[in-house]
This record gives sequence, C-alpha cells and structure tokens, in this order.
Amino acid sequence: MSDWTEKYRPTTLSEVRGNNKARDQLKEWAETWDEHRDAVIVHGSPGVGKTSAAHALANDMGWPVMELNASDNRQADVIERIAGEASKSGTLTGGGAGRRLVVLDEADNFHGNADYGGSREVTRVVKNANQPIVLVANEFYDMSQSLRNACETIEFRDVSKRSIVPVLRDICRREGVEFEEEALEKIAESTSGDLRSAVNDLQAVAEEAERLTVEDVVTSERDTTEGIFDFLDTLIKEEDAQGALQASYDVDETPDEMLNWIEDNVPKDYEGAELADAYEFLSNADRWLGRVRATQDYSFWRYASDNMTAGVAASRREPKGGWTRYGPPSYWRKLGSSKGKRNTRDAIAERIAEREGTSVATARREILPFLSAMTHHCKNRDLTVRMTAVYELDEKDVSFVTGSGKDTNKVQSIVEDAEEMRTEATVEHSGSAFFGRGESEDGDEPDDTDETQTKPEPDDSSGQVTLGDSSDESDAETETGSASDSPDAATSAEQDEDQSGLNDFL
Repeated sequence: MSDWTEKYRPTTLSEVRGNNKARDQLKEWAETWDEHRDAVIVHGSPGVGKTSAAHALANDMGWPVMELNASDNRQADVIERIAGEASKSGTLTGGGAGRRLVVLDEADNFHGNADYGGSREVTRVVKNANQPIVLVANEFYDMSQSLRNACETIEFRDVSKRSIVPVLRDICRREGVEFEEEALEKIAESTSGDLRSAVNDLQAVAEEAERLTVEDVVTSERDTTEGIFDFLDTLIKEEDAQGALQASYDVDETPDEMLNWIEDNVPKDYEGAELADAYEFLSNADRWLGRVRATQDYSFWRYASDNMTAGVAASRREPKGGWTRYGPPSYWRKLGSSKGKRNTRDAIAERIAEREGTSVATARREILPFLSAMTHHCKNRDLTVRMTAVYELDEKDVSFVTGSGKDTNKVQSIVEDAEEMRTEATVEHSGSAFFGRGESEDGDEPDDTDETQTKPEPDDSSGQVTLGDSSDESDAETETGSASDSPDAATSAEQDEDQSGLNDFL
C-alpha cells in the first residue's frame, strides 16, 4: 500500500488545511516577488504542511522546484552549486517569466555551522538571489539572526482538530474505509496538531481493521514522547544500561541538549565513585559530540548517546529512591544572560575572519583576545584607532573589544579618527583617480606656456603613464643615481607595500 501522506499531499494551496492565513500570505509573497525580491522563511511545528505548501505554491505559479535538504549536505560548496546557481538563473523550459522556486528544507539545521560555510553561504544566497527562495524550518530561532533578518517570515501553526477530521474523512472515503466519526476525532486529538502524523496513524489503523472504530484507535494509539523529567528519573534511579538507552529513544531532545540535562542533574543523586564514573562517561559523550561538530558526520551521535545514557546508568552502584527536584541546565541560563554579548562577539569575529581569511572560530578564539589585550581600555590610542579602521568597527564594537564600557566620549573620538583614517587611506591609494588628466592634486591647471612642462611619457618598466616625467628628470636621475636608491623613494616604496589584516595596524 502506498504512503497516504504522499498520495494525498496537497497539489494546490487551496488544498492546504488549517493555516488559511499563512497560506494566503505565502501566495501574496509569490505574486509580489518581483516587487520585493526577498526570500521567505516558512516555520512551524513538524507535520503542519510547510513543505507541502511550498510545493503546492510552485504548482499554482507554474514554477519548477529545486529542493535542497540541509540534512543531506551542508557544505558551502554544495549550497553554492545547487542553491546558489538555481537562485541566479531562471529556466527556459518552464515557469512564469523564467522563474523557478528554490526550496531549502530543514533550514534551521544550518545553525552552528558557520565555520564550514553553510550558514554564511545560505545567507549570501538569499541576499543575492534572482529567483524566489522558500526556507522551511521547524525552529525559527535556531537560525542565525543575519539569515532571519534577510527574509520575510510566515508562521504555520498547529492544525486544529476541526481541520484534521475533514482530511481524514476524505481519505477514508477515497480509500473505501468504513469508519466511526468518533474514531477520526480520537486520531485528531492524539496527534496534537500534527496533520502528517494523523494521516500516518489513520493508515496504520485502517490496514489492521475492516471498519475503523474508537476501540481500534485506542489500542493502536501511537507512543507518546517521554518527558525529560521522567527520563531523568528512569536513567538515574531505575533502569540498567540497556533500559536507559532504550528510554532515551522516546525523548524529544538532541544529544547536545540531553547531555546538558544529565550533566546538571546527575550530581543530585550520585556521589563519590559513582559520580566520578558517570562524569567520565559524560566526558566521552562530549568528545563524540565534538567530533560531530568538527566533521558533520552525525553517525557519531550513537556513540555519544551510548555513553551519556547506558554509561551513566551503569555507573550507579546502589539503589536510588525518593523524589528529586530536577531542573533545566544552568548552561541555558548563562546563555540567556550573555546572549547580547555573544552576538556582538560573533559579529566582530565574522568581520575579522573575512578580513584575515580565517575561520570564525579562529578569529573568536585567537585573534579577538589578542586584540583585546593590546587595546585594553583604549590605553594605546593609536593602535586602537588603527584596529577600528582596519576592521570598520563602530562604537559598540570598540567598547566590547577594549572593555572600556558603553559608548564613552573616548570611544566616540576613536571611531571618528578611524573613519578619517579610512577616508585618507582611500584617497591615498586611489592614485590620480580623483583628479582629471589636466588637473593636479592641488587643483591647479597646468601652465601650457611653461617650457619645462612636458607631456607624460610612458614608463618602460611598468607600461603606465607617470605624471610629470620629463627628460630633465631622467638626466638628473642619471647624474644622482637611480630613484630607488634615494631615501624618498625608499619611503614611498615602503608606504606602497599594502599589508592586510593585523599588519595594517601593527
């Protein structure tokens, strides 16, 4: 039997159920795309019809679809090759006005991947796209702030019971399944607004029963997700290694989040040698998670899960009982209180990384502390001005790097001097670009009657025209030695040597 979720997937936006407002917003976005040319983020809980709505929209607009799933490959070169090229070029074989729709599914999985280029590349693609792009995400705030700011946003809410039941009823009639109305209502209630899960549950029950009844639905009710507090009780006090690992399968937490929960709560029941053993297993799990972050190979998650669940349960040496007040990880509270500072730090690190040609992690871990130590409280003012000019920092950035406090007069004057320094450098490195051929840098017109003023002669060594060259100067050079031997020429050559990055202000 074919998958009913695919068989009855909406083919037009009018068939999308339960999110009429979001559906209309998505249609308006597509119809006015030529006016705003922004990408759109469609976000909401799993199973509410986000991806189906994107494909139905393409069908309505007559746009071919190119889809990239973030779980498949997250590297910057793949994103550039697939999504980047698709967003730039239209299609000659179909689509209104040569349009095609680029769908980036699971777009929230690009977060935390800046050093591999994924998150940055997606942001760059949506900013420069010449084709409409829909980013589909479950967790809106797991996406980078720069990516969220570059897109319009449309939220898909959980589908209500009164919207799910008609869909299930229509499928039953098409499949020739007899049913009780109460049975469909029970399925709709048990899936908590997840329309896709409701269709899957309907198909699973219908395959086993000739007539769908409430009793069939109750006995075939889907497993519910175990709460994190119940799981902690099971892990720390009750189950053995195998039971703890199996219990973790029903917890709706990523291995990173689960590690934080266990790490903070296991000391409330374990002590002494068993606590030491438990932390040894947690440290092993953290190493495996680090390998996942470094390689993007998510098959290593299983080893992390084995250590943090089976390992911690195996560390228990005596029975545990009673009630324990478990709480959320303190790490989350620290992240919440430091979110503003981290955003500022990461923004500065990205600017440094782009300038220095290094990763964001290296800029954040090695270069930024180095700059902070050199410019502490703006004590070395000249160095601070040069740093501000090179990395184009504003008052907030300078205050953060130097630790000088919020937007003081000293910081404002440093930013002003840095802006002036950048302006002067622009003019200095422009050569004669800001002056006409018949005008000198002092604004004086050349004197045609001056016999010593000659036309510019080509420089044999560089092939470029040098203003003010004359035969007299050539003779003088012959008599006094080459220009490169003179102190002035050495100084000029030294100034012309352009060093990027830290050397610009060291």
